[in-house]
Amino acid sequence: MFLSVFDIFKIGIGPSSSHTMGPMTAAVDFLDRLSSGENGRFDPGSVAHITASLHGSLAFTGKGHASDRAVMLGLLGFRPDAVDADLAEKRLKELHETSTLTVAGCGKVRFDPENDLVFDFGPALPLHANGMKLNALDENGDILLADTYYSIGGGFVMTEAELIASENGPDVDLHEEKEAVGYPYPFGSAAEMLQMGKASGMSIAEMKRANEESVLGAEALNSKLDAIWNVMNNCIERGLSQEGELPGGLSVKRRAKGIYQRLQSQSGSNRQQPHTVNDWLSVYAMAVNEENAAGGQVVTSPTNGAAGVVPAVIRYYRDHCVDCTREGIDTFLLTAAAIGGLIKHNASISGAECGCQAEVGSASAMAAAGLCAALGGSNEQVENAAEIALEHHLGMTCDPVKGLVQVPCIERNGMGAIKAVSAASLALHGDGAHFMPLDNCIETMRQTGQDMREKYKETSLGGLAVNLPEC
Repeated sequence: MFLSVFDIFKIGIGPSSSHTMGPMTAAVDFLDRLSSGENGRFDPGSVAHITASLHGSLAFTGKGHASDRAVMLGLLGFRPDAVDADLAEKRLKELHETSTLTVAGCGKVRFDPENDLVFDFGPALPLHANGMKLNALDENGDILLADTYYSIGGGFVMTEAELIASENGPDVDLHEEKEAVGYPYPFGSAAEMLQMGKASGMSIAEMKRANEESVLGAEALNSKLDAIWNVMNNCIERGLSQEGELPGGLSVKRRAKGIYQRLQSQSGSNRQQPHTVNDWLSVYAMAVNEENAAGGQVVTSPTNGAAGVVPAVIRYYRDHCVDCTREGIDTFLLTAAAIGGLIKHNASISGAECGCQAEVGSASAMAAAGLCAALGGSNEQVENAAEIALEHHLGMTCDPVKGLVQVPCIERNGMGAIKAVSAASLALHGDGAHFMPLDNCIETMRQTGQDMREKYKETSLGGLAVNLPEC
């Protein structure tokens, strides 16, 4: 098994990786297929009309997550990692006025945002809670190309055929395939990861680096890691400087700037409480998730809804830990990505599939492992740190109020960051030996997600989403 660091950490926009970035990516992919005439099967110039529908969680929380806006941006050719905000708003305004898209190779194509984008509140599509259908028709209404896409969490998107093939493919074949194309350490479980580390004498970060360098080379890898951290840190800085209300109608006020200013004013004071470090962790995480809720640029870590945990703990490492180094940040990112890849491969990082345990829980496990590694932990201590953090998020539901990634999501990222640091510290005080293996904890999370009622899995039909204060 091999998932790149840059599959886990993807630059995109808020408020959701599965509900914003995923639909946008699917729409762009559909355009590319139209422009090729699906490899010559039809004349691209005959495409006259495009329709779309959102299903399952994409429908129930799509308005709050701006999924409709994301589909339209994708059909306008915008990709999540390169959205010019001003140009995007201009193109959306034109689309609403003209109901016309300009598609490469196809020319002018009809798409009426009011009628051609449907929120289907019926049963979810069979393969995943986040389903989306796209259709291209000719002037006579005959279908030229139609497909179903699934947004499976963290901005990952698969067509129906791809998802079926991935579920049917045995893991052993995946391992053999990855070894054949040159990845030296294609571990598919934490047990394999520890075995490979012991046999090679390498750390988890060193093995992950060797896998990445076999494709990218050292210079490109370092450059891309720098870019990921820079976007994360810039997001923190933006969040710490902004004020006002977040969009969506809940009248949630940005709090990160005010908390940050109070923490700065108290710095060095004799009256500063020892638990203030938790406030720093929380404010870094909240800054990111307030930016995400406002539709700003973030890094999936491993999702947008959990995007604040890893950056907050890295910032904590950089600004508050003894003997931190720039190389330590790379070690952190590489190790965290290794853990995130294992969780995605063996369970899920999708709130719509397994609840928030799969989002903030996964992010906390990644951050705990990353911090443990950056502070010099052994592979066994790193695996222990990830397990502790994930174990204590098991069963957490995803119940965003009004479908917005605000309540309880923003504060929940702060709590995930605090748990990550505590887990790393506990692991570093041990020798790596512990009762519950990470693999077992990941499997428990998967089973818990399967057993969880649908209303607690990013539908806003249960939990905090329906227990609102009376005005």
